[in-house]
Amino acid sequence: MIGLILGTIEGRTITKTLNNYTDDLLLSVVSSYGGSLLKDFKYKILNTKPLKENELKKLLIDSNVNLIVDVSHPYAVNITKTSIKVSKELNIPYIRYERKSILDKYKNFPNIIEVNDYESLGNVLNKIEGNILNTTGSRNLSKILDLNLKNRIIHRVLPTIKVISECENLNLRVDDIIAMKGPFSKDLNLSLIKEFNIKAILLKDSGIEGGSLEKLDAILESDDVYGIVIRREKISHALVFDNEDKFINYLLEKGYI
Repeated sequence: MIGLILGTIEGRTITKTLNNYTDDLLLSVVSSYGGSLLKDFKYKILNTKPLKENELKKLLIDSNVNLIVDVSHPYAVNITKTSIKVSKELNIPYIRYERKSILDKYKNFPNIIEVNDYESLGNVLNKIEGNILNTTGSRNLSKILDLNLKNRIIHRVLPTIKVISECENLNLRVDDIIAMKGPFSKDLNLSLIKEFNIKAILLKDSGIEGGSLEKLDAILESDDVYGIVIRREKISHALVFDNEDKFINYLLEKGYI
């Protein structure tokens, strides 16, 4: 059985392709919403909650998984590190499938600024006057709020009950919440920049699949707007793919499917 750690659009694409060969799959996501996106796929086991190390280990053992494929988001570093550790302990082969970065194209623009962490982010934002659009996701709301910025911050988040409840628990104003499901077009990003008089957008290097291209292009098309990009944490992988055809061919050659 192949164990898939999912959390991205391409994870669903890969699962769909794998279904052409097998349904002997364990699919693991972190929410019931993530599970609902998999209802049309074929699989033997579905997990829909975050897993601690011992829980992941038990799930893989009980399911007789003989290959771990980590297709989690580039910023979901905790599950990636846990998966690597567990794969070594259980002697199960581990493959990372990670979407390509797009930042190289934007490195020479002075209004596109890269930071390594949220402390560095605070240092940059303290020098910016005006409203900020946060598109880094609901799991990072506390990190942004802990910066105690003087700016008004508008948070773009998923329109789920759980996420909106998290926003309420953090005492976010309704006026500062945009609940929409992305990815979004460049034109929509431009409209939001204009509507909320945005002077800086916080974003991740989430690749083409995550809508980063449209955000960065909208920033470059706007006057006096900064794009502050939180870099990916670099994790060493023995085997990593960013091309689905090459990935599937590898599985075929090794007899996993």
